Amino acid sequence: MSGTVYLLGAGPGDPGLLTLKARDILASCDVIVYDALANSGFLAYARKDAEKIYVGKIADKHALPQKEINALLVAKALEGKSVARLKGGDPYIFGRGGEEAQELLAAGVQFVEVPGISSTISAPAYAGIPLTHRDFASSVTIVTGHENPDKGESALNWPALARSASTLVFVMGMKNLPTIVRNLLDAGMDPATPAALVYRGTTPRQRSLVSTLAELPEEAKRQQFTNPSVIVVGSVCRLHDELNWFEKRPLFGRSIVVTRAREQASGLAQSLQELGAEVVQFPVIRIDPLPQEPLDRAVAELPDYSYVVFTSVNGVRLFWQSLRNAGKDARALAGCRLVAIGPATAEALESHGLFADIVPDKYVAEGVIAALKKLGSLEGVRFLLPRAEKAREILPDALREAGALVDVVPCYRTVPEEAPAAEILERIRSGDVDCVTFGSSSTVENFLSLVPAEVLKEHPDVLLAAIGPVTAKTLEKHGLRAGLQPENYTIPDLVRALTAHYGA
Repeated sequence: MSGTVYLLGAGPGDPGLLTLKARDILASCDVIVYDALANSGFLAYARKDAEKIYVGKIADKHALPQKEINALLVAKALEGKSVARLKGGDPYIFGRGGEEAQELLAAGVQFVEVPGISSTISAPAYAGIPLTHRDFASSVTIVTGHENPDKGESALNWPALARSASTLVFVMGMKNLPTIVRNLLDAGMDPATPAALVYRGTTPRQRSLVSTLAELPEEAKRQQFTNPSVIVVGSVCRLHDELNWFEKRPLFGRSIVVTRAREQASGLAQSLQELGAEVVQFPVIRIDPLPQEPLDRAVAELPDYSYVVFTSVNGVRLFWQSLRNAGKDARALAGCRLVAIGPATAEALESHGLFADIVPDKYVAEGVIAALKKLGSLEGVRFLLPRAEKAREILPDALREAGALVDVVPCYRTVPEEAPAAEILERIRSGDVDCVTFGSSSTVENFLSLVPAEVLKEHPDVLLAAIGPVTAKTLEKHGLRAGLQPENYTIPDLVRALTAHYGA
């Protein structure tokens, strides 16, 4: 029995514009056949064991001819596999999805088409150009700027396009922009008609311009607009300056490297993206759980502890896992006071219905020590610290000096993650990185093992942002200075500091 081929629209590039249905299908398929996507990060939704096959086409460069793509889809489906055919934008809007569907039908292969958000509507929208507006246009005409070369002559009715009151949207047309404009002018369109270009719409690299139809080709050349750009012709382009919300965001156009472990990076990355930044995911550490036996023993002895100190979200997660494995829940902590270093750790506890008794003002070990000493004598008080394998000994040492009994239980380790250093090096050297963020000392050490400190010293325009003083000192150890450090050592505060820095 043959498998099913899903013709999926990947949307224009903004990760938030991938549909939920497309995401869920991607996560289930055996094979992913994909084009040159505006956002290759969508492939992360695929199963780890899924076969990924690139068949992208950019201008005249084809990884695989269309006939071979069709044959590939049929062959994989006839092997009984489920196939996600991932295409930019919408498969049925100049995406040749209709042709692929016909080939599948002819071969007796079942298919499903999942629409995607097309750049024809999304790119203008992100540039502040509504394609319809009661004062300007009541219809939209979507036109290919690159017709099938086998046709011999244009199938477009240029006089009808020029006479219509419709907003005209051309895609894949930058190479033919002078011809498109000449055809419209020759057909009688007013040379002063507003016209716009939107380059890489919905992505952090978006650029847009508004001109008149007659001057558009020269303006595009002067401002170096190339494909992929959407061409919009019509009075609605007048609204660009007023409604261009996307390019006015505080971090728009900034390229920011996130070095946190992949499982920790999503919150920071999403916050930066929502503010307009281009986020370059470069995880240099990975969180690996350690054998659970020591933590399991500590969980069995919870009634003997007065305090449990959580220093990270990872510690909370692994502690709770051990608690669940023992058949216990929050009631097992009834006799313990809970300490959380930082609001993120406190929120992780709250997700399990637990509220930290102590969250120090300063989110470092020294802050915990100061908060605990205010409570009185710690002589003979027993503490449990589930934490990373390698961590500063300041907290347990200070507690022991105060007479406390401290059990440090390593439950995870941070290990170096393999990352594509060549790409980051090239981007730094070409001036294509504005900022590198560091969420811990280990991210500093591992980043600098891949990107030499000397490279950063040669490019002082790259802002180095440290989550807190300990991380900043690790940079200093390598002769580098943290150009930005939030007053409070949290990810939200780091984002706010970056926004203030670039918005100044």
